Amino acid sequence: MCTVIAVGRLASAEGSTLISHSDTGLDSRVRKVAAQDHTPGSMAAVHWGLQEIRGADLNDFGEVLGEIPQVAHSYAYFHSAYSHVNEHGLAIAESTTAQRPELQCQRGEGEQIMSIEQAMVFALQRCRHPREAIALIGELMERYGFLISCGEGSELLCIADAREVWIMEVLGVGKGWTRASGQPGAIWAARRMPDDHALVVGNWSVLREIDPSDEQQYLACAHFKSYAIERGWFDPTQGRRFDWQEAYIPLPREWAVSRLWLFYSTVAPSLRAWPDRKLGADRHKTLDGYTQVLEPMAIYPFSVKPERPLALQDLMDFHRSTFEGTVYDITEQPQWWVADAQGQLQKSPLATPFPTPDLRRLLKLTHRRPVARHFGHYAMICQLRGELPADIAGVYWLALANPLVSTWVPMHLGITDTHPSFREYLPEQYSDSSARWCIEFVDNLMQLGFQQALPLLKEAHEPFEADLHARWRELDARLAQEPDVARRLVQATEFSQAAMAAIAPFYIELRGRMLVALTHRRNI
Repeated sequence: MCTVIAVGRLASAEGSTLISHSDTGLDSRVRKVAAQDHTPGSMAAVHWGLQEIRGADLNDFGEVLGEIPQVAHSYAYFHSAYSHVNEHGLAIAESTTAQRPELQCQRGEGEQIMSIEQAMVFALQRCRHPREAIALIGELMERYGFLISCGEGSELLCIADAREVWIMEVLGVGKGWTRASGQPGAIWAARRMPDDHALVVGNWSVLREIDPSDEQQYLACAHFKSYAIERGWFDPTQGRRFDWQEAYIPLPREWAVSRLWLFYSTVAPSLRAWPDRKLGADRHKTLDGYTQVLEPMAIYPFSVKPERPLALQDLMDFHRSTFEGTVYDITEQPQWWVADAQGQLQKSPLATPFPTPDLRRLLKLTHRRPVARHFGHYAMICQLRGELPADIAGVYWLALANPLVSTWVPMHLGITDTHPSFREYLPEQYSDSSARWCIEFVDNLMQLGFQQALPLLKEAHEPFEADLHARWRELDARLAQEPDVARRLVQATEFSQAAMAAIAPFYIELRGRMLVALTHRRNI
């Protein structure tokens, strides 16, 4: 359930393109794969299982389903479950979306072999700019067939560099596809976001009208419309314009619409009269789905010009949101309010925005989906800047595990590798030397008394993160004035290594303080 945000360079406070992605695949071990030269005629493996962890070997990318021709030179990139950015500042963010059941195809139900995460890796290894990446991914999907790797959904990619942001959507062609059929193995289309706009994706399609004659704003496969006509999903004789969502996408779900509402009502409050989702004094509004407005997806734009420039911090904060003060705020549901020792109603210290399924069923809580996620795998922001040397023009910000609990750590794209603590995570084996495990320890501990634990987290964490970011800004300003590439890389790598190395010790110390505080409360 991935949230994506994009901010064009003319809409950002820093003048940089920003794209983000959160709650990704299990393999949150982030490491840098070096650029490589390849012998003529060699082949590149197509893997299944890039999101999974099979052991400590970082070079085990999963089962090989097939091969494609290798290129002479592949670029360096940061690898993870969904790989995000390469050495040239090409960045990709992913969100699984939805498609008609007829388009779905699981492994073994056809000859499709190209998952979205594998296509992302190939694009980062071979491309420098969004249009190149879209063309390559489209070709790979058509030739080798789009294979679903997350649920039953289609996929959406936000592809950007320092100049452009594009949204690309990839759909399947259903069961029984074969390469020998000569038919394309996917349907895809893409649209460029205006440079002064911003957008959000909440696991749902955002494309509507497609105009391939306008190549500056749209790209699409040759059959994007004809396929729908052949299946009877669009009738051109009715005189209506082709609508991508109407043809290929089912009716929306609340977990998608809620994030659209939160983002657009926040960044463009005057655009329209948005549905009233503010909580006010009536906590029962969190339960009252009977009177809640069900707005059409059409009220939400593809993108919007924000009413104020959006900063890096705005994206960090959004990914930490638990819908505080809205009808989607799980902690405000009436079931959490209990009588204290004096018989007065008080919110339970156990009230959490991340109840387990068992707790939801026990308390009969309305199921809501916060932006931040307990046991979220990681979140990232790619900050893409022009007018700087390539090794420092791009910055990769990472927050391992739940963004609400985690720390955003910056890395210039030219660094040689991540710290070992960011490359270590085995789900079946806890380790104090794994940054993600240390953060998840605190995240899980907080669920014992979330209302008390959250202020403790903020008291310790906010100055820690603020100091880290202030020191990074000082470094970044110095690097912009440093003409020697080697010196820049040494300083950038040393800083990022030290910043990542500080994460595990900070959370180990924090969990001790939190454990004492929560234990003391529980024994009173």
